[in-house]
Amino acid sequence: MLKNISFTIPDGASVAILGKSGSGKSTLMHVMSGLDRPDSGEIIIDGKDILKLSQKDVDRFRSTKMSFIFQSFFVQANESCYDNVSLPLEIADLSASRRRSKIEAALTAVDLADKIKSRARDLSGGQKQRLAVARAIVNSPQILFADEPTGNLDSVTGGKVESLLFNYNKKNKITLFVVTHDSELAARCDIQIHIKDGKIDSIKEMKK
Repeated sequence: MLKNISFTIPDGASVAILGKSGSGKSTLMHVMSGLDRPDSGEIIIDGKDILKLSQKDVDRFRSTKMSFIFQSFFVQANESCYDNVSLPLEIADLSASRRRSKIEAALTAVDLADKIKSRARDLSGGQKQRLAVARAIVNSPQILFADEPTGNLDSVTGGKVESLLFNYNKKNKITLFVVTHDSELAARCDIQIHIKDGKIDSIKEMKK
């Protein structure tokens, strides 16, 4: 349960949300993105309090402004890489002709252009997570949420995925939230928010 959480994040910042298991890290991410609704308060994005929107409008807002990457990949194993990355664009009702160039660009950005026709089940763990990154960036989100994005990867592969996320953050000036236990990953972020027992324990701006 979250209690008296309040902070403001500048556009384009990278933010680490840190804390022990059960501290409220993932809950905070779900509330910020509108996946969960708090009992009270405001969540203001682009000048809009998303808590005042209908659920349908929140879903539409999230599908056009936000994307998510999770520890467990959540790719469709029997679908091709192309079809996996296509999903957010289908939800956004983009025509097939407009989807193709975006999908190819997203797969190229994560170095999976040669896997466009491959089924997700045939990829390695690192490739699956890069596919999840491609799916997350294909609709050019303003806010990217990553929940333990390298938790299932070895250090070398995890480092590659981290670099993808931070390069995308800087190049496109999108806001990146990373839920993590990893202090080295958190140190790469502009801001660290430490959560303890559902409350903010500290907020630190990192010197670069």
